Amino acid sequence: MTAVRVLLADDQEMVRTGFGLILSAEDGIEVVGEAATGTDAVAMARELRPDVVLMDVRMPGMDGIAATRALTADPFPPRIVVVTTFDLDEYVYGALRSGACGFLLKTAGPRLLVEAVRAAAAGDALVSPSVTVRLLSRLTEPEPARADVHATLSPRELEVVKAVARGRTNSEIAGDLFVSLSTVKTHIANIGSKLDARNRVEIAAWAWENRLVE
Repeated sequence: MTAVRVLLADDQEMVRTGFGLILSAEDGIEVVGEAATGTDAVAMARELRPDVVLMDVRMPGMDGIAATRALTADPFPPRIVVVTTFDLDEYVYGALRSGACGFLLKTAGPRLLVEAVRAAAAGDALVSPSVTVRLLSRLTEPEPARADVHATLSPRELEVVKAVARGRTNSEIAGDLFVSLSTVKTHIANIGSKLDARNRVEIAAWAWENRLVE
C-alpha cells in the first residue's frame, strides 16, 4: 500500500516537530517536508506533490488562507486540512471556502490528527460536530435560500445536506437514513455537483448560509 505523503506547514517549529513525530510513527503515513511560511508551503507542495497538507492559518508573509487558495487552484491540488489554535478563528471559514477539505484544532490530540490525515487522503474530511457546526453557524452570513438550487435537490439529498451540516460522518448518515455507505457517498457526490461545492465542508457552509439548519 502506498504511504500517504504529508507536508507540514506551520511557523512554529515545535508544532511541526510534534506533528511529524506523531504522523511518522503511523503505518502508511510519510512526512515528506516542512514549511514555516505560506510561500514555502506553496512552493514545496508544488515540488513534492504531497497527498495532504496540514496548513496553519497564521503564518508570516503569505498566510494559510492565501496559500490554500493558491494550491487549490492548481490542476492537481493536494488535500488541505487547515490547522488552527482557536475554533472560532475568523480566518478558518475563509480558508475552508478557499478549498480546504476540513480543519483541525492544534489541541485535538494525536488520534484526531491521524484521522484527519487519513480522511483527507481518502477524499473525505474529518468534521467534528462539537467544533465545525459551531464554527459554521457563527461565521456564515445568512442569506436567502436559492430556490433554483433547492429545486434541484431531492428530499433525500436535502436530508443528507442537513446531516453533513450538523457534522455527521458518512457512516453516521448511513445509519440514520438506513442506507448503505456507498449510497451516502453517491448522494454527497451528486449534491456537490449540484451546489458546485468542492467538498463536504462547502456543502455544510451552503446549508448554514441558506438557513437549512439552526
